[in-house]
Amino acid sequence: MIDTKQRNTDGEDVHGGVGLTALLVAAARAIETHRDDSLARDVYAEHFVRAAPACAGWPVHPHEIPDGDANPLWGRFARYFGLRTRVLDDFLLRSVRAAGARQVVLLGAGLDTRAFRLDWPAGCVVHEIDRAGVLAFKHQVLGALSATPKATRVPIPFDLRDDWAGALTGAGFDPAAPSVWLAEGLLFYLPADDETRLIDTVHRLTTAGSALAFEVKLEKDLLAYRDSPLYTATHQQIGIDLLTLFDRRPRPDSAGSLADRGWSTSVYTPFDFTRRHGRGPLPEPNDALAGNRWVFADRPRP
Repeated sequence: MIDTKQRNTDGEDVHGGVGLTALLVAAARAIETHRDDSLARDVYAEHFVRAAPACAGWPVHPHEIPDGDANPLWGRFARYFGLRTRVLDDFLLRSVRAAGARQVVLLGAGLDTRAFRLDWPAGCVVHEIDRAGVLAFKHQVLGALSATPKATRVPIPFDLRDDWAGALTGAGFDPAAPSVWLAEGLLFYLPADDETRLIDTVHRLTTAGSALAFEVKLEKDLLAYRDSPLYTATHQQIGIDLLTLFDRRPRPDSAGSLADRGWSTSVYTPFDFTRRHGRGPLPEPNDALAGNRWVFADRPRP
């Protein structure tokens, strides 16, 4: 376990540090929601943006972006988040229906509103694990909207850098029953040892018929993309320097680790899904998305 006294606590809520990136994703989802060719709809996303003073003036609609999709941040990067939302929405619903799983765990849930906006099968329980400040902000905004979840929602205010497994099982999660897990936009920020510990914990808490999706970056040197339009636009337009938030040390092979333990894994680039859906980012020179991979893993039944 990490010594919390030595931990950098910057961004424990949504108003700074890593927490502010949750608002960036919310703004991207709001913009995607209002596109004529939207891949995913999140009617709650713009309310998070408008409720946080830290993102006053951020766009939540395509017509608020003067240069439209030519803007590296609110065009290309926002489209990336819209595509990611759609792909992972599809993964979750497909997995719970195929496996008959009724337990869903969102690791680093942030401002995820899937418990409220997806059509879950009857009996689904969605566990949301994130820091208390992030979940409190989400509760405040959704409460003001009288939003009603479409599944049983169990918020678990806990830091994923700590021993969160006990908090999850204490909240009613049953490791003996199939489950579906999602770590969206999380592992970038964790030290390698914490990523390995998280993947090991998911393996320990799952049984046959379970599934997991997560996102990783494969670049050996993230600073090689220091002047990427995506990174520079994000820093210049909203003051978020992603490269100071990402953990830049060598990453573990989490997909390979799961495969070694009997999971069936598939690894894709975001561009694979751009081509599948007909919209989203495609490769470009000096591309900060070049190393992004979306990993899907299933724990097969005997």
